[in-house]
Amino acid sequence: MKRAGPLGTLFAGLALAVVMLSLNATTGESGSSYAGAPAATTSPPPSASPTRTTASPSPSRTAGRKTGYAGRTDDDTAAVSISVRGTKAVAYFCDGRTKESWLKGTVEDDGSMKLSGSHGAELVGKPAGASIRGTVRIEDRPYGFTAKKAVKPSGLYRATTEVRGAKVDGGWIVLPGGRQVGIVRRDDQPSAAPRIDPGTGAVSVDGERLTARPVVP
Repeated sequence: MKRAGPLGTLFAGLALAVVMLSLNATTGESGSSYAGAPAATTSPPPSASPTRTTASPSPSRTAGRKTGYAGRTDDDTAAVSISVRGTKAVAYFCDGRTKESWLKGTVEDDGSMKLSGSHGAELVGKPAGASIRGTVRIEDRPYGFTAKKAVKPSGLYRATTEVRGAKVDGGWIVLPGGRQVGIVRRDDQPSAAPRIDPGTGAVSVDGERLTARPVVP
């Protein structure tokens, strides 16, 4: 048997190396990796704090509020004055001679009023700017009137007392500008009233000094 020469041995080694490289190329595994993304989470929206609703207070009238009005009837034959405190009102109609009437009642939220007096006397009125516009019915006769807001000493005054055994009841309306209209009754007999001092209310009746005071409901 012949031994392989050096060159043959070399070729054999090369052939073996080629075969080994082919086997590696066909059997090799290519690895791959996948990192899964974490599941998305949704944060709940912040809870809204409860909204407080405060009811608007209903308009209320001031119980102690005082307002006065004074004016003339449309035919200029008499005067009308109204004194208001909160929800109550007192009014006086007077022609300065023999006809007069005291009336009273309540005032509504819108300022309107319906007042009543003796012998079926009635006054209805509504605000008209800084005035009261209305009608007063005396002895079944209606008198339209406008009474403006009174600024002292304008307004409504009254004095009730006894003078020389006679009951005296006097009512006065001091109009804007200083004009006065009033009646004094002596034992229910009416006559024109003497002037009062607008600053103090002082008045002399049958020689007796009296004080007429502002009328407040």
